[in-house]
Amino acid sequence: MVRLQPDPFLNELTSMFERTTEKGSVWVTLKHSSDKSKLQRNKMKTAGEKIELRCLIRATDGKKTISTMVGAKDHQRFQSSYATILKTRMTALKKRERKEKRKAADSDKKQGSKKRSSAAKISK
Repeated sequence: MVRLQPDPFLNELTSMFERTTEKGSVWVTLKHSSDKSKLQRNKMKTAGEKIELRCLIRATDGKKTISTMVGAKDHQRFQSSYATILKTRMTALKKRERKEKRKAADSDKKQGSKKRSSAAKISK
């Protein structure tokens, strides 16, 4: 796994999305982390030092894995850039059903269940 600075991470994430446009997926995970071992965190807690939590972001396309750490100061700028990348690259998603189609499907299901329940009452 390669740990990058936030800006090169975003550039590499964009190229991952470009490589997988025809076939493939990109998985992105976010996790809060202090980037210190548990022993070091416990020592800092007992000493009364403040532990700065950061956000660990990982991305993989199955072949290559990249990661970055984003602090609280850079979080807003990183999040807006990340959101822009996601909006431009998620073009293969299916459009959601419209309400009219959904209502028609729901009414068909209700009518089908009424017929089944009335048939069960008749057979008793």
